[in-house]
Amino acid sequence: MFRTRMIATAMLFNGNDLLMMKRSLSRTLNPGMWAAVGGHMEPEELNDPRTTCLREIYEETGLSESEISDLRLRYILIRINQQEVRQQFIYSGHTTRRDVLQTDEGVLHWIPREQVLHREIPFIFHRLLEHYLQIGPAPHVWVGTAGFTDTAKPTVHWTALSDPNTV
Repeated sequence: MFRTRMIATAMLFNGNDLLMMKRSLSRTLNPGMWAAVGGHMEPEELNDPRTTCLREIYEETGLSESEISDLRLRYILIRINQQEVRQQFIYSGHTTRRDVLQTDEGVLHWIPREQVLHREIPFIFHRLLEHYLQIGPAPHVWVGTAGFTDTAKPTVHWTALSDPNTV
């Protein structure tokens, strides 16, 4: 039997830099690794991941919605991790300021774009960052599913999300 975990995350840019958190060693998920800001959806947010994303941004950085431009859903990641189906909604946006609060969840750093992939990042998020930094913002949402290649190597399969009723 699988449990589910719903998460919303934000890739926040300021100029050429991405805001990343070096997660505290006391965190349950991915302690000590690098991640974007975000967190679990509350029950009342299950149909509104953007609200979760904005709440988590504010809680973890002190940035309000008015200080973020072009916050758009870019990716939905789906994977199985230890009998849990994880679905993560990834937004990207740009901040109008660089000064952010610090929380006990980890330490926030502005990382230059060309250095982002040199951090210890969870596998599926690393693949997402590779994809985003190579492709850039798309007019559609990408769905990434964790799986394996024909040679049994871990990979993420990317599909452009579309509405077949609009064709």
